[in-house]
Amino acid sequence: MAKPVLVIGSKRYSSWSLRPWLALKHSGIAFDEVVVRLRQPDTRSNILAHSPSGKVPLLRNGDLRIWDSLAICEYVAELACAVPLWPENRRARAVARSVSAEMHSGFPALRQHLPMDVAATIALPEVPAEAMADIARVKAIWADCRARFGAGGPFLFGRWSNADAMFAPVVTRFRTYGVDLDPVCAAYADAVHALPAMQEWIDAAKADDPV
Repeated sequence: MAKPVLVIGSKRYSSWSLRPWLALKHSGIAFDEVVVRLRQPDTRSNILAHSPSGKVPLLRNGDLRIWDSLAICEYVAELACAVPLWPENRRARAVARSVSAEMHSGFPALRQHLPMDVAATIALPEVPAEAMADIARVKAIWADCRARFGAGGPFLFGRWSNADAMFAPVVTRFRTYGVDLDPVCAAYADAVHALPAMQEWIDAAKADDPV
């Protein structure tokens, strides 16, 4: 059977692509990837050749197409039965899905004013109150999840889960812009950044998309 194919945007910039890519990497499911360079004149036409939504990521598995980051993470969790990608405790799993959905649909000011660029180091600009509120909310989520559910490991719910995949791009943003973190949040961000899969992504971003 052919391997699934994940169509993603440039690793330097595509926060939405990073999320399901990490889920697949953690699942152990072998997959191929197709990278569409962003910020190019032909970017949209190249994406439309793969994705009916005109956006990345998209997962292709046989004749099935899935074109939303969180939907792909959910699908991968169903495929990877031997590697749980959500907390096994029902209460923790409900919270993990809640914070993942909040990340998926919210934080517009953070996205606008602190765009992902994993290959850069940029001084934190003066940002509006809405962006600062988004940053504070992310920190509150991290602190709450670590306090309530994080005893089993360094991630939001102890061991790695799809919730960490959803917040991984924010970890890169906070590092890029030097956002100040308290010790709990800093330790969490360091754990995510140190993952071999994250280092693989960042190294590829620096090598393949230098501008």
